[in-house]
Amino acid sequence: ASSFSVPCHAAASGRPAAATSRGTVSLADVGAASTAFYTDEVRKESYPSMADVLDAKVADPDLRRLMLTLFGAFATVSAALRAELVVKAEEQKSVFGDVQLGVDVLADQLLWDVCRSEPLIKTGSSEEAPDVREMHAGGRFCLCWDPLDGSAIVDNNWAVGTIIGVWPAATGVIGATGRDQVASMVANYGPRTTAFATLDDGVYEFTLGVGGADGWLCSRERVRISPQSRIFSPANLRTARHELPGYGELIDYWLDQRYTLRFCGGLVPDIPHHPRD
Repeated sequence: ASSFSVPCHAAASGRPAAATSRGTVSLADVGAASTAFYTDEVRKESYPSMADVLDAKVADPDLRRLMLTLFGAFATVSAALRAELVVKAEEQKSVFGDVQLGVDVLADQLLWDVCRSEPLIKTGSSEEAPDVREMHAGGRFCLCWDPLDGSAIVDNNWAVGTIIGVWPAATGVIGATGRDQVASMVANYGPRTTAFATLDDGVYEFTLGVGGADGWLCSRERVRISPQSRIFSPANLRTARHELPGYGELIDYWLDQRYTLRFCGGLVPDIPHHPRD
């Protein structure tokens, strides 16, 4: 047994601390109750629809139309992940030599289909084949996406996601920064399907199929990640001792300061771990 653990019954019984070989450790020190994104949420009587929120919070009608289309794409990817087997794609096209899964290709192809069918999109570019392709010369927006973030853990049946950045045609994506974006969206496909999207006055969370209903509801408004946190989500730990010793020192600091590890193996599913303001 670990020398540093808090038995489940200790929390359930209301006891404030657990004795370990290192002395008495409070539950607050462990972080057992302070790292869940939804801990303080209380159910509301009603939740507005995604369409109603976009109408009220996205002034640009073209951007609003594009975001509605992308929410539809997220719903299609979510359904496909529940229906498709996780198998190696028949045709491997990754320019990086990564092994592509069928669900990778499916999600990527769906977003290219959106680009081809939506005249508002001037250019598209994918993490799977990162060349910028012109879609519609008169389009207003440039899209760049990772179709399935966390595909290395999808065969574990863990949560994965889609990441999309939207830039104006005036800047394009080459040489542009995140500050030039007009919108960004991430979809999280897990037991629930949720999405975060930047609207005119902040970041909103939407949840698909609440209570078995069709469509998206706005489940959280004006989401902000707290500037102070007691958790960490390290990636690429194999580099921490040799290639990037400074990274190893940072991890040692987090451990010495008794931060709590929360790590899913994907950027998108790790986002909701962080406490909010």
